[in-house]
Amino acid sequence: MKEIKIQSSDAGQRLDKLLSRHLGNAPRSFLYKMLRKKNITLNGKKASGNEMLSCGDTVRIFFSDETYEKFSAGSHTAAVPQHIPALDASCIIYEDEHIMAVNKPSGVLSQKSRPEDVSVNEQILQYLLQTHKITAEEAARVRPSVCNRLDRNTSGLLLAGKTLQGLQGLSEILRSRELHKYYLCLVHGKMEGTQRMDGYLWKDEKRNRVRILSEQERLSGTYPDAKPVLTEYRALQSDGEITLLEVLLVTGRPHQIRAHLASAGHPILGDSKYMPAGQDRKIEKTYGIKDQMLHSRRMVFPGMKGALSSLSYLTLEAPVPELFARILEEHGMKEQI
Repeated sequence: MKEIKIQSSDAGQRLDKLLSRHLGNAPRSFLYKMLRKKNITLNGKKASGNEMLSCGDTVRIFFSDETYEKFSAGSHTAAVPQHIPALDASCIIYEDEHIMAVNKPSGVLSQKSRPEDVSVNEQILQYLLQTHKITAEEAARVRPSVCNRLDRNTSGLLLAGKTLQGLQGLSEILRSRELHKYYLCLVHGKMEGTQRMDGYLWKDEKRNRVRILSEQERLSGTYPDAKPVLTEYRALQSDGEITLLEVLLVTGRPHQIRAHLASAGHPILGDSKYMPAGQDRKIEKTYGIKDQMLHSRRMVFPGMKGALSSLSYLTLEAPVPELFARILEEHGMKEQI
C-alpha cells in the first residue's frame, strides 16, 4: 500500500489528475476501475476521481509493490540533463512559495521548441532542484513552468509557477488580461505623446512572421484568421534620431509590439525581421546591436485571492540590459518608470 499526503503543492487539483501524475503508465480506465473497487481511496472513503484535493488529504493506493512500480516507472521523478545550467540567482526578481519572476536575458528561449533546446524553463527547474526547494518527485507531479513567453531576442520579466496554485493563478490573470505588462523599447525616429494603435494581426506560419492589417484588408477575405490587436504606447524621451517608448501590451499576440511599431514607420532598433528595406541602420552598426531593443520592464498585478493573495497590486520591475542602458545614456536619455 502506498500513501500520499497532499501538500500545498498538490492542493487544488482533481484526484484523477494527481493519480495520472503518480501512475503515468496506467491507463485512465484502469485508474477509474481501481477507484470504483476502492483499491484507491481518498481519506479512507470511496472516490470517483473528480474530487478537488485539499492540503492534508490522504490518498491510499492498495497495489502490490510490483504493480505500483510498473505503472509509476518513469513518472515519479523529473530529471533535468546535467548539461543544463541552473538559473543564475541574479536573474530572480521575485520568489515566494508559489511563483517566481525572472529577468530573462536576450538570446535565451522562454520554453524549448525542440528536445535539444535549452530554455529558461529548464534552468528554473534545475535551480529549484539544486537549491532543494522542490524534489524530483514533487516536480514530476506538478512541474514548475514559465507561464508567459517572450521572443528569444526579447529580454525582461517572465513569470513561472512553482506549485499548482501558482500555475493556475498566473494562467488565470494572463488569460483575463488583468495583469498589466509594460515594455520599454527603442525605436527609429521621433515619436511623441500617447497613442492607442489597433488593427488585425495575421501570422504567416511558414515564415514565422506576422503582418498588421487594416479593417479593409481583414474584410477582403484573404486573411480569415486575422486576430484583433491593441497596443498602447507613451513616448518617454527622444533625441530626434531614436525614441524611448513605454508600451502597454493590451492584447498579447506573437510579435505584436514589433510588427505594430514597424507598420507605423518606427521599427525597433535591432529588429531585423521587421526592419523595412532601406532603413538606415547606422545606430545598429555603431553599437553592434544584434537583438531587438525590446524589454519586458514592469508588471502590475491585480487584486488576487487565495494562495496568491500576497501578490495583490504588487509591481515587479526588471532593469534593462547593459547595452540598452548604454544607448540611453549616450543619447542623453535615461530609463524611466
